[in-house]
Amino acid sequence: MRTIEENIRDIKSEIPNHVTLVAVSKTKPNEVLMEAYEASQRIFGENRVQELVPKSETLPKDIAWHMIGHLQRNKIKYIAPFVSLIHSVDEVNLLPEIDKQAAKNNRNIRVLLQFHIAQEDTKFGLSLEEAETYLTSSEYAQLKNIEVAGVMGMATFTEDEAQVRNEFKTLKNIFDRLKSDFFSSQPSFKEISMGMSGDYRLAIEEGSTMVRVGSSIFGVRG
Repeated sequence: MRTIEENIRDIKSEIPNHVTLVAVSKTKPNEVLMEAYEASQRIFGENRVQELVPKSETLPKDIAWHMIGHLQRNKIKYIAPFVSLIHSVDEVNLLPEIDKQAAKNNRNIRVLLQFHIAQEDTKFGLSLEEAETYLTSSEYAQLKNIEVAGVMGMATFTEDEAQVRNEFKTLKNIFDRLKSDFFSSQPSFKEISMGMSGDYRLAIEEGSTMVRVGSSIFGVRG
């Protein structure tokens, strides 16, 4: 049976240097995360606040914690003191609350705008029109403690590679449009978080800079 260290080494050896590996550690106990940590993995992604907070309190302090799951407004305050990046801003009304909680903690919080690119209703996300409307609003102009660092999306869970590739292309096109129209002078707007264990190679081909990999590192959830 392959070790977590071997899995991480193999994935890192095949992804380009400009692509960040986020180890999706949801449902995994601390000792399993420590195996990945000891294999030099420092970026972990969690999808539930109630799991993320206790892990952040007990695991090494040089871990960068990414919130990758659907985020409720009333939970933002719990992760605001330490979260490194929030991938899942799937509603614009999360942004003022993230900004408020970041200010309370005297920090800036990096976020990604999550777009709905899949043909599945269960996936969350913004439309391009919603994002553009908000980015031109006075409310957005008043936000001082967030940094929009890019975009995130999840492809449809399907064996149809052409469909997945097209959905990734859609997200890359959204990124390019937002970059040129709103963030051309901001080098920090550079991340495209797309691709998971089953499709991260495709995602990288289509422009991903950040892949969220769980089962290919830790094995199938048990």
